Amino acid sequence: MKKKKGILFSYLWKHKFSYLLGLFTLLIVDYVNLFIPQFTGEITDGLTSAALSIDGVIAIIMKILIAALIITIGRVLWRFFIFGSSRKIEYALRNDMFSKLVTLTQRYYNEHKTGDLMTHFTNDLEALRQSIGPAVISAFDAIVMTALVLYRMMVYVDLKLTLLTLIPMSFIAVGGYYFGEAFEKRFAEKQEAFAKLSDQVQESISGERVIKAFVQEEKQAEAFAKVNLYNKNKNMQVVKLMATVMPLLDFIIGLSYALTIVYGGYLAITSQITLGRFVAFNQYLGMLVWPMIALGDSITMISQGRAAVHRIQHIFDEVPEIQDDPHCDELENLSGDIVFDHVSFSYAEDLPLAIDQLDLTIKKGETLAVLGRTGAGKTTLVNLLMRLYDPSAGEIRIDGHDLRKIPLHLLREDMAYVPQDSFLFSDSLANNIAFGKQDASMAEIMQACRDACVHDNIVDFPSGYETRVGERGVTLSGGQKQRCSIARALLKDAAILILDDALSAVDTDTEGQILENLKRIRQDKTTIMIAHRVSTVQNADKILVLEKGKEAEYGTFDELMEKQGIFYEMFNKQQLEKQLRED
Repeated sequence: MKKKKGILFSYLWKHKFSYLLGLFTLLIVDYVNLFIPQFTGEITDGLTSAALSIDGVIAIIMKILIAALIITIGRVLWRFFIFGSSRKIEYALRNDMFSKLVTLTQRYYNEHKTGDLMTHFTNDLEALRQSIGPAVISAFDAIVMTALVLYRMMVYVDLKLTLLTLIPMSFIAVGGYYFGEAFEKRFAEKQEAFAKLSDQVQESISGERVIKAFVQEEKQAEAFAKVNLYNKNKNMQVVKLMATVMPLLDFIIGLSYALTIVYGGYLAITSQITLGRFVAFNQYLGMLVWPMIALGDSITMISQGRAAVHRIQHIFDEVPEIQDDPHCDELENLSGDIVFDHVSFSYAEDLPLAIDQLDLTIKKGETLAVLGRTGAGKTTLVNLLMRLYDPSAGEIRIDGHDLRKIPLHLLREDMAYVPQDSFLFSDSLANNIAFGKQDASMAEIMQACRDACVHDNIVDFPSGYETRVGERGVTLSGGQKQRCSIARALLKDAAILILDDALSAVDTDTEGQILENLKRIRQDKTTIMIAHRVSTVQNADKILVLEKGKEAEYGTFDELMEKQGIFYEMFNKQQLEKQLRED
């Protein structure tokens, strides 16, 4: 709990002078406010007793106008200092949260949904900003303004009248504590419900084509209605609490007014206080209404802010599983010699090994092809190589250095990766392809696209390389997306290139041309190709066949064909399927 408070405190501390100036200005505004009822009472008493001339009235009116001017300027200033600081803290927190998220490992994203993370950046930060902006003003007014007004009521008007009026008001302070606890709990549940709703919407939009293909629109609508109802119910719990508390607050304030009119009127009639002071007292009581309402608002906003801080804190408390070793080896670049030494890995303790005692050597400049059935461990192998996960046992070395001792930035800078699911950003094709090399020239981008056999497709688009693709590249065909991803990787010209089934959506003729280009431009660089089609790997220097995370077969194409094992069966089966398609 202390750590959570410390995180927010560190941001507040950076803006401490702005907050102090804002609170000082607010104190001046509250103090000056105290004199307006007094000036009004003086005018009332003066006119009632005919002891005040027109010049005296004008003089008091001028005092009221000067006070109003000071209040106006003060309100502008405290908004600038406090609201401005809260906006800056919100901005800094959003940046820091994003910076933290990009350091977190793949396992974190496997366990946390996109909708929940988006809620942290929207609703939670908004609630936090309210708690360190408007809530500060409300809480300050609820405490300071109340104390100042009560002092003036007791000193300037009557002590007994003030104490009588305070009896109902005390219920607000006591009830506020219990209201805050209940509201914090309900607000946290409301935020969780909104996160689930966001997840449902995000998944439905992303899977829109699948939903239509399987004619599941009604089922999805029902699923959404269920999540939406849950979200509505959690919101209604918050609304019902507010709907109960606010009328009670109004009742207590009204009761204070009633007591003031009855007993204060009696004091005025019996000449224990003047009429002017009775009028001033009512104005002071009116000034107490705002602090009492502000107390309820501040409790609400602070409760929301506390719930939001607890949710945001989970991100900042998360420790990345994969991070640089404090004693990293000093390297300038990687050449591409790779060794897997008795490597084993499991995604969870209760799951079987995805990689089991794998020994593998890949020399610089070699092309290794990896084949295997679905779930054999092919993608896991490259995930370990890119250090998205660390091995459960064994060691991976590049150029003789333990992978854990290589700085992450250098490791991934000297690798280029084409994933199974080709991902493109909602940007121009040129920017997508230059994503890994931001300073690439247009000539370099176009050459990478020629090598990936996608240049002709791009120039046929009306806007050419400035064509903007839809979300995740949805406006391109599967083959075009894959080839753009290959071009992005080739432009990087990394020491190690990983193609994770990157040619599955490409026709065999285009595939052959891309493989020829790869052989030409990557003669001295290491390439790892994961594939399902045997035709893709025929010209690889070595072929690894995985079976349940273990090495089933390893060798050249000719060596594996001579063994007449798993690879031989795969080759013959695919050749037969090819002949059947041609017939």
